[in-house]
Amino acid sequence: MSTHQLAALARTAEPRLMLRRFLALDAAVTGANALAYLALSGPLGRCLGSGLLLALGAFLAVYAGCVGLLAARSRPPALAVRAVVEANLAWAAVSFAALALWLTPTTAGAVWTVLQALVVAAFALLQHGALRQDQGSSA
Repeated sequence: MSTHQLAALARTAEPRLMLRRFLALDAAVTGANALAYLALSGPLGRCLGSGLLLALGAFLAVYAGCVGLLAARSRPPALAVRAVVEANLAWAAVSFAALALWLTPTTAGAVWTVLQALVVAAFALLQHGALRQDQGSSA
């Protein structure tokens, strides 16, 4: 993704702010997902065909908090950002593998699994691109 495209999405051309915004957006979306899974695990579980939502909600709440803390730092450490990027890519890959190999969700659950995996992979790509921009501007 080009610098111009990243800047347009982040609404800033400043690489560090761009990175922090993409991390914050990831934390917000993940946190909202976590809250929904925690508060509505029964009804959502029936709709999506999954009994894992309560445990996933707890995990995602912790993860969102960690990503949010990273986004709040004026200078997010590159190693920590790389860990978030890799965790997001792993989440997306495991989502697709689980869908193909062991999950038996409803149609809505299958669609949701694919959509959330694509969103998480997009966060990883945006964060990676912004990190590269930030490191290029610091050199």
